[in-house]
Amino acid sequence: MNATWATTAGAMTFVWLGMVVAISFLETPLKFRAPGVTVPIGLGIGRLVFRALNRVEAVLAAVVLAAVLAGGASAGVLGLALAVVVLLAVQVGVVRRRLSRRSDRVLAGEQLPRSRGHLAYVAFEVAKVALLVALGVALLAV
Repeated sequence: MNATWATTAGAMTFVWLGMVVAISFLETPLKFRAPGVTVPIGLGIGRLVFRALNRVEAVLAAVVLAAVLAGGASAGVLGLALAVVVLLAVQVGVVRRRLSRRSDRVLAGEQLPRSRGHLAYVAFEVAKVALLVALGVALLAV
């Protein structure tokens, strides 16, 4: 793979990884522990934050995929890049869409039990982190 494209893809991969870890595994759980933050307030903040994160992730995914394709990456690197892009698409298109419908109901005042959908979202985040680490390491080895 061309070194310039590998550097670009690697840098964007690690920026993406940092954003996911910071928001999903630091900001999100801490937000609900802050004084005065109710579930509806936390959900409202979360919707804004994750909508913005997912938009940035889509841009980073496009840049990473374009760099990997333009740089003539190995099948392994290309496979990792495609896997993380597909995972993001399913996470946003299916899991987050379901969570948004549920949060609409909560924000409308409906009392609902704890959501298992969030566990699915967390599982996707863990898988995404693992894929981004693997992709970033593979790109460093180029």
